[in-house]
Amino acid sequence: MANNTADHPPGNSVAEGNHDGDFGVTTMELRDLMELRSAEAVSKIRDTFGDVQGICRRLKTSPIEGLSGNPVDLEKRHAAFGQNFIPPKKPKTFLQLVWEALQDVTLIILEVAAIISLGLSFYHPPGGDSEACGQVSGGAEDEGESQAGWIEGAAILFSVIIVVLVTAFNDWSKEKQFRGLQSRIEQEQKFTVIRKGQVIQIPVAEIVVGDIAQIKYGDLLPADGILIQGNDLKIDESSLTGESDHVRKSLEKDPMLLSGTHVMEGSGRMVVSAVGLNSQTGIIFTLLGASENDEEKKVKKTKTQDGIALEIQPLKSEEAAESEEKEEKEEAKPVKKVNVTKKEKSVLQGKLTRLAVQIGKAGLIMSAVTVIILILYFVIDTFGIQGRPWLAECTPIYIQYFVKFFIIGVTVLVVAVPEGLPLAVTISLAYSVKKMMKDNNLVRHLDACETMGNATAICSDKTGTLTMNRMTVVQAYIGDTHYKTVPEPDIIKPETLEMMVNSISINSAYTTKILPPEKEGGLPRHVGNKTECALLGLVLELKRDYQPIRDEIPEEKLYKVYTFNSSRKSMSTVLKNADGGFCMYSKGASEIILRKCSRILDAQGQPRVFKPKDREEMVRKVIEPMACDGLRTICVAYKDFPAEAGEPDWDSENDILNELTCIAVVGIEDPVRPEVPEAISKCQRAGITVRMVTGDNINTARAIATKCGILLPGEDFLCLEGKEFNQQIRNDKGEVEQERLDKVWPKLRVLARSSPTDKHTLVKGIIDSTVGETRQVVAVTGDGTNDGPALKKADVGFAMGIAGTDVAKEASDIILTDDNFTSIVKAVMWGRNVYDSISKFLQFQLTVNVVAVIVAFTGACITQDSPLKAVQMLWVNLIMDTLASLALATEPPTESLLLRKPYGRNKPLISRTMMKNILGHAVYQLVIIFTLLFAGEKFFDIDSGRNAPLHAPPSEHYTIVFNVFVMMQLFNEVNARKIHGERNVFEGIYRNPIFCSVVLGTFILQIIIVQLGGKPFSCTALTIDQWLWCVFIGVGELLWGQLITAVPTHRLRFLREAGHGTTKEEIHEEEMTEGVDEIDHAEMELRRGQILWFRGLNRIQTQIKVVNAFRSSLYEGLESPVSRNSIHNFMAHPEFLPMSEEEARIPPISETGEEIETLPSASPGARGGGEPPIAFHNSHELSI
Repeated sequence: MANNTADHPPGNSVAEGNHDGDFGVTTMELRDLMELRSAEAVSKIRDTFGDVQGICRRLKTSPIEGLSGNPVDLEKRHAAFGQNFIPPKKPKTFLQLVWEALQDVTLIILEVAAIISLGLSFYHPPGGDSEACGQVSGGAEDEGESQAGWIEGAAILFSVIIVVLVTAFNDWSKEKQFRGLQSRIEQEQKFTVIRKGQVIQIPVAEIVVGDIAQIKYGDLLPADGILIQGNDLKIDESSLTGESDHVRKSLEKDPMLLSGTHVMEGSGRMVVSAVGLNSQTGIIFTLLGASENDEEKKVKKTKTQDGIALEIQPLKSEEAAESEEKEEKEEAKPVKKVNVTKKEKSVLQGKLTRLAVQIGKAGLIMSAVTVIILILYFVIDTFGIQGRPWLAECTPIYIQYFVKFFIIGVTVLVVAVPEGLPLAVTISLAYSVKKMMKDNNLVRHLDACETMGNATAICSDKTGTLTMNRMTVVQAYIGDTHYKTVPEPDIIKPETLEMMVNSISINSAYTTKILPPEKEGGLPRHVGNKTECALLGLVLELKRDYQPIRDEIPEEKLYKVYTFNSSRKSMSTVLKNADGGFCMYSKGASEIILRKCSRILDAQGQPRVFKPKDREEMVRKVIEPMACDGLRTICVAYKDFPAEAGEPDWDSENDILNELTCIAVVGIEDPVRPEVPEAISKCQRAGITVRMVTGDNINTARAIATKCGILLPGEDFLCLEGKEFNQQIRNDKGEVEQERLDKVWPKLRVLARSSPTDKHTLVKGIIDSTVGETRQVVAVTGDGTNDGPALKKADVGFAMGIAGTDVAKEASDIILTDDNFTSIVKAVMWGRNVYDSISKFLQFQLTVNVVAVIVAFTGACITQDSPLKAVQMLWVNLIMDTLASLALATEPPTESLLLRKPYGRNKPLISRTMMKNILGHAVYQLVIIFTLLFAGEKFFDIDSGRNAPLHAPPSEHYTIVFNVFVMMQLFNEVNARKIHGERNVFEGIYRNPIFCSVVLGTFILQIIIVQLGGKPFSCTALTIDQWLWCVFIGVGELLWGQLITAVPTHRLRFLREAGHGTTKEEIHEEEMTEGVDEIDHAEMELRRGQILWFRGLNRIQTQIKVVNAFRSSLYEGLESPVSRNSIHNFMAHPEFLPMSEEEARIPPISETGEEIETLPSASPGARGGGEPPIAFHNSHELSI
């Protein structure tokens, strides 16, 4: 590996040679050394350098004091060994983004059409103007006008350029924002080093070779190094080696620490030996050529990870390409690496992809039909009815007609396909992410922000999230006495006090300190582990100091340290006595340590026997009362190993951690954050269940859960301990069973004394569960390294920005920069806002789509020419896509978002209220436009624009039609601001300056286009009267909107919803194909097309069966109260065998002509004696 890179020193390592004078070792020597492992490395260090101290001497650094921090020295080190950062890959240039935007299929079709149109307009065949070719250039007033045929082609090209530039600019700003975010995350990463004997934190990029870094449990190592001193250090090197077992590090066996690996246990100090591109991670980057060809690699990777998705693209038609476009646009969001756990596409993206594909298909069919009808009509009219011969010299003119038809067809397609969707999503997400920064949410994965709006459950840690993480000792049990407040030092026996102070001072991480407050009169600053800070605070309250004790016994003198980890739940430190014996201090959760105690110090400070029954009494009288006050109980103990017994076997932990002598039990309080109860009640109002998962004992957990409002008095909820939880959910073989878990989790509110695996099991169980109406979307908070798996598995993982370890942050989707639960509520609000913004945009966009497509289609079929010209369509497209997505996607969130239940995974994007609005407004617009189209000339007393010849000048008539159309869209945009049927559509409009400016800007541009657009926009200037009429008709939209709102939605049963998420049936299928790589929904849709027509044959039989089967239940059901629900509820009931989605979507019509929607839903009350399920069995066998 070394040779590959030896020939070309990477970017920032300077050619070596000339620095040998400064340091006794070169970059290459250190790199070669770092490539060795375990025994090889130890012998190499011994042979070359003598020992690690030798390396420190050559690197001119002191293992105790660290570097001097002198800028000149640091500069020298940068020059000799490089800097600690790996240059990021170059962002895409604006031109590359433009090129990517040009790949859009519809745009390519338009460009081709425009170029053909341009070419033909310049080609004038001889004799082309003869009467023989029919009235082709009939109405051209003069020669100059017919020469202007090129304008349309040029205008289309121009508008394509505008669309491309807008898209590219959006992508570019998105990329820029994302980079800003990344660099902010990187700047916030700090690491602890020792300089001039002081422990300080510096940004990771400033670490240099020769620095002495302190490492501890939960760190992500920022550079390569060699261990100087370590306590029970275990490292997870899977990110580099792929080995999942933790590697134990020690000076004798394996002192090599590699960048990018995680410290899973223990602590220690290392001397940094390689940084940046010379570190092991850097070398791998260089080998990958990360800086240049990372791009292709990434693309390949994501392709293989999405499984077969991209290889089996069936119909290579425009729609397939279309959907692929969509995918790619949406995938342009930072692609989540596919980790061990399978994270699905975000809920919204899944729904959008499917909707886009469905709309794309419809648009494609409409545009094809338009073109065919136009061509047939023209051919039949010209050659059939008028009976003209096809003359050679007329061919270009006929072709020009065909090109014009083709362009009309393409514009129908362009308007039909909502390519603004990905744009709206991106704008909305990017805007939210920017604003969420202010609410202390640092979003690492864009789609997490939207998923959060759908969250139905939050599994939160207790410490630091719900509580303040400012621990203080408030009660103590010392020398047979239970003190309700911290006792005065003179009450306690000096021997006991001495023992306790020593135990606490030595048996805690030396990085944990209590520093004087930053501001006068503030609270002292707690640095390091908060529980240890509480104990050190107790030492200070007892008028003693821990620092002199630590100075007397520095870390090097600690003989052996068993650091705290999640399975041990205790920490012990061993010292060697002068006489050759050993003394061990331990501390940990009281129930765990007390079980290992056989003696206890009495009131005289003398150890007396401590039997199991004494222990039970103590638990009952001391520990439970403390826990019921919401205190965390910690036991401090010690053990002597006499010199005569020889050195014990330190690896058999069970023997060592036994026969302890209890010194004291203390109760530590961590007060609930004052704002948390309010935030939790908001969550509960919003339909989100908050569960507390904590390592504390059950009484403490219950007390705090009650204070927070997670447990409400008089409600029937479960509080379980980890052990009990496991007994309830595992079968005899010890495997987790989903059915058992489904019995537990709906009522579970507090899980105490839980291990990280319990947390992961719970989260996975809730996500995979199919109990209840909707599938659960789970958010999880975590701060410890051990929370990694649960954070990864959750739909949204929140890591703590202050208390969180690097590993937790790495696994999370959102980082809470203030560690506060209220920020999660803000995230929910923003998430719901994103969802609503997309829905608003859809409601607006689809209204325009429906109207524009129908107008273009019918107009073209009846009058041979689309009333809305290609360029005008593109302008409308620009209004509705880019500008509307800007205006509607940046609505700020309101508190009222938290008053409704979450949408869940399978709630359709377009609700029935929205469908009512879309169709209602479409009706108004179509009536107006067709009235103007066929009777407008009489109304305004102008010449008719219908049946104009090929290059006729723009008519006033069609200009009015176009202008009215745009005015109606503008006013409908205001209507689109509300999607839940609210009356006041102007509410809070001034809070969104972007919306106001977009609407005004569009209006001004429209005036300019109509008055000055001329030939390119097929417009002619209008009088002030005509303008007023146009605006008046537009304002009618607002009044009409009020009228639609007045119609109750539940009366309009024929409305269907659209844009569903995954339904239950598909979940069952998904679970069966868990091993297979995921295939995207859009692809699934396309595949289904092939199966569809098989299904068609069977559907009729199936429908008759189903209707007959429900007959019986219909009559019985009518006596019971009828709940009128859509057919989807039939599907949502687990008793039924899953029907395929298509069948679910097309309701069978019964012979009485009633829709199945009006049947009683399959609630147990309405079901007729268990027959329907059987009927569904039959129907299922019938369907393919």
